[in-house]
Amino acid sequence: MGSRWTPSEKGGIAELEIAAHAARLGFVVSRPVTEGCRYDLIFDVGDRLLRIQCKWACLRSGAVEIRSSTCRNSPRAGYLRDRYDSREIDVVAGFCDALDTVYAVPVHVISDRHVLHLRVEPPRNNQSRLVHWASDYELGAIAQLGERRHGMAEVVGSSPTSSTGSKAA
Repeated sequence: MGSRWTPSEKGGIAELEIAAHAARLGFVVSRPVTEGCRYDLIFDVGDRLLRIQCKWACLRSGAVEIRSSTCRNSPRAGYLRDRYDSREIDVVAGFCDALDTVYAVPVHVISDRHVLHLRVEPPRNNQSRLVHWASDYELGAIAQLGERRHGMAEVVGSSPTSSTGSKAA
């Protein structure tokens, strides 16, 4: 039945799954009371509130594909395609139904593109430079959402952070 879901239904399912995954991890999850925000959820991570934009993520050719832009029709400007930036959201979270996994990507990683591919399988050309590995962004595998020294939100691995290896060479 998954192929029959409308984009709105997929978005609703993704939002519910992301909220449920975060709640199971112990985050306080909130929702805006009014419509029209660029974010869908708020995660209380202790000393900070993070604005979360929820997306349906697809598994294609060994990678989880997260679309990081919005499309809408405007009466004045016609069809608009827009990206998110750090003034509007902190994290793009994607739910991949095929893997039953939630991924959390800091907005600075995704803000300059319309689609981000998170590899679950090695690329066919064996290229490892500039590859974003899905396991590095799994919400279920992170101990906490933290901040970099320059203030940008980012995903932090287990404690200590050196206990998780990176697949990128």
